[in-house]
Amino acid sequence: MKKLNVCIIGTGSISDMHFQSYQNNSNSIVYGVYDYSRERALEKANEHGVEKIYHSLEEVFNDDKVDAISVCTWNNTHADITIKALNSGKHVLVEKPLSKNVEEALRIEEAVGKSNKKLQVGFVRRFGTNTKVLKSFIDKGKLGEIYYAKASCLRRLGNPGGWFADKERSGGGPLIDLGVHVIDVCWYLMGRPRVKSISANTYHHLGNRANIENLSFYKAADYDKEKNSVEDLANALITFENGASLFVDVSFTLHTQKDELQVKLHGTKGGAELEPELIMISEENDTILNIHPQIDHVSFDFANAFQNEIDSFVSSCLFEKPIMAPVEDGVEMMKILTGIYKASEEKREVTFLS
Repeated sequence: MKKLNVCIIGTGSISDMHFQSYQNNSNSIVYGVYDYSRERALEKANEHGVEKIYHSLEEVFNDDKVDAISVCTWNNTHADITIKALNSGKHVLVEKPLSKNVEEALRIEEAVGKSNKKLQVGFVRRFGTNTKVLKSFIDKGKLGEIYYAKASCLRRLGNPGGWFADKERSGGGPLIDLGVHVIDVCWYLMGRPRVKSISANTYHHLGNRANIENLSFYKAADYDKEKNSVEDLANALITFENGASLFVDVSFTLHTQKDELQVKLHGTKGGAELEPELIMISEENDTILNIHPQIDHVSFDFANAFQNEIDSFVSSCLFEKPIMAPVEDGVEMMKILTGIYKASEEKREVTFLS
C-alpha cells in the first residue's frame, strides 16, 4: 500500500510534534524538510533521520514524490505557502491560525475548491481525549442546547517573544496564538454556529516583562527583549446567529497569581468543564449531579491529541476520511479573530452579515 510522503516546512518548536507524529504513523513517511535557514533544516533532519533537505519552496512544490506538506511557519506565510502547495497538487496540514486575515483565508478556501486536495487546519484541541469524550455526550443530547460558553487562557508571564511578539509576522499576540485554540474548541463543541457580533478589548500595558527574574518561561529561538508589538491581554464577547454566546479572555502576561486554563460550556439540560479537567454537570431526580468520567486523560493530552490529529490527516489523504478541521472552519475562525481585533481597535461592536 502506498504511503503518504510528507515534507515539513518550517522547523520551529511545533515541527517536532509533526516529525514525531508522522513517524509514529505506519501510513506516512517524513520524506523531506525545508526551512529558510538551511542550518536549522539540517539540524532537524539529522535529529529525526530525514534524508531529503530542500533548497527552496519551489523545489518542494515541483517534486512529484511529495504528496503532502505540513506548514509550520510564521503566520504571515501560511496563505502563500498553502495556496502554492495546493496549486502544485499537494495535500496540506497548516498550523493554526489558517492565515493572518479573512481575505487570505478566503483565498485559501478558493484554492482548496479548485485543487480537489485535502486541507486540514491545526486545531489540535479537537483531537484531545477529553474533547472527544465530551463531544460524544453532546452529540447524544446530554447537554441539550448549548447557549453559553466561557474560556480563559491566562499566562502571568509567558510572552515567547521573537516572531510571536512581532505583529507583522504573527498577526497578533495571545489572542491569535492561544485564544484560537480555546475559542475553536468551544465553538466546535457548540456546534459551529455562525458568528453574528463581537465586542472586545485588547490591552498593551506590560509588554514582555523582561525585567522579571527568578521565574522562567518559554522563549522563541529569535527572542529579543527589546521587541514586542502585540497585545498583553484580549477579551471578547462573541454572539452567534443561533443566540448562543461565548466569553473569552487570553493573556501572554498579566498581574495574576498563576496561569489559568478554563473551558466551560452550559446547556439547557446540563453543563461541562473541559479544562482544567473534564467534568459534566447534570440534573436527575431533582438533584444536581457532578459526573466525573473515568478516562485516561481528563485534561488535554497534547502528545496524544497531536498524534490523533496527524493520524486523521493521513487517513483523509489516503483513505478519503472526512477532514476533522476543514478550511471552512479556518475561515470562520479568522472572522472571529479579526473581528475581535477590529472591535477593540474601533471601540465598537462588530457585526457580520447573515
